[in-house]
Amino acid sequence: MNPIKTGLKKKIKVLIVDDSLVFRERLARGLAQDSGIEVVGTAPNAYVARDKIIKLRPDVMTLDVEMPGMSGIEFLRRLMPQYPIPVVVVSAVSKNVFDALNAGAVDFITKPDLRKQISSDFFINELIVKIKIASTAKVGHWKKDISQGDILRSSKGDIKTKGDIKNKIIAIGASTGGTEAIAKIISTFTKDMPGTVIVQHMPAVFTKMYADRLNNSYLVDVKEAENGDNVYPGRVLIAPGEHHMRLKKRGDTYYVECFRGQKVSGHCPSVDVLFSSVAQVAGKDAVGIILTGMGSDGSKGLLEMREKGARTIGQDEKSCVVYGMPKIAYEIGAVEKQVPLDKIPQTLQRILEE
Repeated sequence: MNPIKTGLKKKIKVLIVDDSLVFRERLARGLAQDSGIEVVGTAPNAYVARDKIIKLRPDVMTLDVEMPGMSGIEFLRRLMPQYPIPVVVVSAVSKNVFDALNAGAVDFITKPDLRKQISSDFFINELIVKIKIASTAKVGHWKKDISQGDILRSSKGDIKTKGDIKNKIIAIGASTGGTEAIAKIISTFTKDMPGTVIVQHMPAVFTKMYADRLNNSYLVDVKEAENGDNVYPGRVLIAPGEHHMRLKKRGDTYYVECFRGQKVSGHCPSVDVLFSSVAQVAGKDAVGIILTGMGSDGSKGLLEMREKGARTIGQDEKSCVVYGMPKIAYEIGAVEKQVPLDKIPQTLQRILEE
């Protein structure tokens, strides 16, 4: 947030939208504990929320997916083209969150069991972090992009490869805004793409839902990685939530190792863990891509990759929802080519053809 003239930081104005009065009040009390957040209002449904957005002009909105009258997803689809606002979806465990992200939400968090104080406290702390990140997100592009239809449409693939790709590896890392960015890239992949390994910061359970969603939409085989899974052309492996993933090699075969561990660079799974292993195992045969996200995870690992001869690509500031991870990677010299998201596939193709 930008400092105001007094030198103090402006509070993030938050609107809470949820059909449960008890949950709205619990959320409002929890968020009010943070000095950087001001809950400016609450709404029980999309219709009241619409009026309060116009009146209160919040910086961030928290939004329930399942609501009577108009669902949170439908509300997003109608709202974003007219009044783009950073939205953090608060939902039960459901694949509907990906429809919400597709409709313009910046991030999501799962509803806690309010009967358990520890679960509730952890949830509030996580939500505060996500609201602060969301307040820095760029969502203005939804005014023009939302009309282009579902990003997860059937695709024939666009990237053509040539030569021996058996030893090639593509490694991708992303955080906030990454689910849609990754989908845009994977939508261009054909069956003869090099094996691809991905870390997207996401809770357990959701990584499998996300992998299945991509697998049902595109030409390549996408799955949540399991320990020992082989990596080969036409296959995309996504690190499972709450597990780090490393690339390994046995003879001439790549495979992944998935394991629980402490957070690295603030995350588990960590992009740095993946990229560092790709640097050691694949070296010059790898291409690293770092996408939108808050923080520095992936920057050190991408630098390791570049120092080992790998080619590296970073998403540019304008096309990022949050220009954090790619920015730091670029600043330390880890990024060879910095390009807009929609140019990454053709940049990747040129690299693979060299």
